[in-house]
Amino acid sequence: MTLTPLILIPGLLCDAILWQAQVEGLADVAAAIVPDMTLDESVEVMAGRVLAAAPPSFALAGLSMGGYVAFEIMRQAPQRVTRLALLSTSASPDSAARATQRRRGIASVKHGRFLGVTTRLLPQLVHTSRLDGPVAEAVQAMAGRVGGAAFLRQQQAILTRPDSRPTLAAIHVPTVVAVGDSDALIPPAEAEAIHRGISGSRLHVFPECGHLPTMERPEETSQLLRQWLSDRG
Repeated sequence: MTLTPLILIPGLLCDAILWQAQVEGLADVAAAIVPDMTLDESVEVMAGRVLAAAPPSFALAGLSMGGYVAFEIMRQAPQRVTRLALLSTSASPDSAARATQRRRGIASVKHGRFLGVTTRLLPQLVHTSRLDGPVAEAVQAMAGRVGGAAFLRQQQAILTRPDSRPTLAAIHVPTVVAVGDSDALIPPAEAEAIHRGISGSRLHVFPECGHLPTMERPEETSQLLRQWLSDRG
């Protein structure tokens, strides 16, 4: 059986552990690659780096910031993407209030020390039922590995990302859009807007789930992606 090349793009303060359950759970149908998204400070350069190392054609999934990069890949090389999965992400640019909040976070790290994902921040990332336990611990450890310098680069990339809403109608590959029903960081309305903008896309809502379904509901996420990988459009 030929494995489908699959690129899984992590989000802000995330590394390959974000997708570990899917890499393992889909190993019989997909050859998964999780690129390092910590090196660049624009989504354009991030996307170019992914494309330079990618096979000629591939399935593409991105979560949160990874979705912003996925949209940029669709702008730069749409002919190379065979199908698209967008998890916990938005096609819209930051609101003025969110951009201000992001800049304050950047300034805080530059003038102080990087605290990673604190207990105060955790409720924005995971469902309340997972604030204590292995998921929360894994999220905090992941952010610690990514570190402050990469956080600054990633936040700059997010702040300067293009508005992807005008490009949604140009996406014609099999697409799944997914979001946690309790995502406090990027609410379900953003996923619904993407779903409406991409003709023929499928919308999936994870129950009792926050911003990180790949870790919070790993088996359900893997099953969703397995179905998506077999979709012939």
